[in-house]
Amino acid sequence: MTQTAIPYLFVRGGTSRGPYFHRSDLPEDRDTLSSVLMAAVGAGHPLNIDGLGGGNAVTTKVAMLSPSERDDCDVDYFFAQVAVEKHEVDYRPTCGNILVGVAPAAIEMGLIPAQDGETTVRIHAVNTGAVVESVVQTPGGALRYDGDFAIAGVPGTAAPIRMGFMETVGSVTGALLPTGNLRDVIDGVEVTCMDVAMPVMLARASDFGLTGYETQAELDENRAFYDRIEPIRLKAGELMGLGDVSQSVTPKITLLAAPRNGGSVGARYFMPWSCHPSMAVTGAQCIATCAILPGTVADGLTDGLDGTDTPVTVGIEHPSGTFEVVVDFRRSNDGIDIRSAGVVRTARLLARGEVMVPASVWQGPAAD
Repeated sequence: MTQTAIPYLFVRGGTSRGPYFHRSDLPEDRDTLSSVLMAAVGAGHPLNIDGLGGGNAVTTKVAMLSPSERDDCDVDYFFAQVAVEKHEVDYRPTCGNILVGVAPAAIEMGLIPAQDGETTVRIHAVNTGAVVESVVQTPGGALRYDGDFAIAGVPGTAAPIRMGFMETVGSVTGALLPTGNLRDVIDGVEVTCMDVAMPVMLARASDFGLTGYETQAELDENRAFYDRIEPIRLKAGELMGLGDVSQSVTPKITLLAAPRNGGSVGARYFMPWSCHPSMAVTGAQCIATCAILPGTVADGLTDGLDGTDTPVTVGIEHPSGTFEVVVDFRRSNDGIDIRSAGVVRTARLLARGEVMVPASVWQGPAAD
């Protein structure tokens, strides 16, 4: 045997896609697991030509599912961000778009039964500890993927999946504002370091000589911008208590601008070494919180959010359209307390079968 076959589902979740595995079908050892995931995705090549990846960070993501170890949840979701051109795997972040596909994948895998009408799945995001409630369409006890709901960045329409994110504040650092400040100045640039569902460093696009309306391609071609902002991100990571983040995708980067297409705020989200073609679900929650919290770098850039009642819908304009986040919060003397954040997304099963990895990488469960 020269290759090892591993069962998988290939699922689009939101504006990302990747393989979804049952955790028990993969090696327990973290180093071996990383080698298997890199082989499956084809890490180390700009096109991921020898694997399932698509040559972009939104298509080199992996979900690993298992019955939840928490009594209040149904499924444990363990996420891995595999690098495109490097041989690296980062287990520190989570991914909200890939999370959108977790409930359908869990039903497809037989981890939970589908109910008639709708099925509610309580998901534990292992990487961050967050709890997410996902409601999928299951008429007659069968998963429905077709529908009339559209999301920016994905062609056509599909069945809506309602997502409610709880316990997301301080997901990694333990605090809404990990540095203790609404704003910090790093290398002469004002930033807000925030942790809601994902640690993110936010800044104004204008402080980098940008409009905030650039396309993904325009930003990714601007290597001078990346050369300037990466040292700032590294220092922000230290200030947020994340240590050396040179090999980690967190904190992510967001540039903010005033909206111009009817939304609440304009944003460009980075992963962090390339611009997201649309918007990350987790990053959107952080951006929405920044937009409604007075005193952050979003001050003066938002439209229609001042003094709004809760819950509030924050429309985030991104390169492919607008992403809406419904934030349920309570204003307090210290700022705001986030109760939950809700989004509606779509997912679709693209393929099922076995992905092959070289036996020299892993010989299967019997080898563990």
